[in-house]
Amino acid sequence: MNNVVIASNEADAAAVAAVEQHHAELAGALNIRVETLLTAVAGEGATAAGQARRDLVAWCNRELVPHALAEEKALYPAAREKVEGRLLVDAMLDEHRVITGLVEEVSAAPDLHRAGAAAHALRVLFGLHLTKENEQILPLLAAAPDVAVTELLAGMHELLGAQAETGHGEHTGSAGHDCGCGEVDGPGYPELDARAIPHAIRHATIFGALDTVRPGRGLVLVAPHDPLPLLAQIERRTPGLFAVDYLERGPEAWRLRFVRSA
Repeated sequence: MNNVVIASNEADAAAVAAVEQHHAELAGALNIRVETLLTAVAGEGATAAGQARRDLVAWCNRELVPHALAEEKALYPAAREKVEGRLLVDAMLDEHRVITGLVEEVSAAPDLHRAGAAAHALRVLFGLHLTKENEQILPLLAAAPDVAVTELLAGMHELLGAQAETGHGEHTGSAGHDCGCGEVDGPGYPELDARAIPHAIRHATIFGALDTVRPGRGLVLVAPHDPLPLLAQIERRTPGLFAVDYLERGPEAWRLRFVRSA
């Protein structure tokens, strides 16, 4: 995701950057929800795992699936009109069907271990899907002089509603946060390893993950360095919302526990 996008104008370049950041937030939110389910299945019991499964499915149906459908209506037709984008869009549409099917499989799986396996597959496929959109679909549209990416995104915003404009509107509400994501002590919290996330979208991915945390719960972040600039950004973004403790201070990794105020 460190590719350079050549856009036909400055507005489209900014629009592409905004889409990439929103994609990163979606990926972060999905990652933590899947990790919460897998952690619960591994050792927290059926009650916590069942709640984590319901939370994941509810979020997918509220955020992930509508986002995919909006892309199909707003972005993909313009890309498919380009000869070089036709087969790619067809493949992306097939992936949307698989993604939707995996969400249904998580919901309907006869046991929690199978739900966890489907959730892991969903996370992997969605990550690959976003990479194709960021590195192939968006550059194709941005470089086309006859395509206004800003107008296409305006169409997506109309389809998704006002929440799509921020990408993190859910963190103030209670719906979707009842995830049973661990005991109040730190070890049960899901973990996000930021070292594997490209630098350009690392903070947005972490913001998306933090937006999933419900009051009184938390997550553990693994960073490649002391994330002081990130901590400052989080405090400006959500003043006083998270208590932060260092669990490890380098030299190869910094582990921090974020607990959202009750």
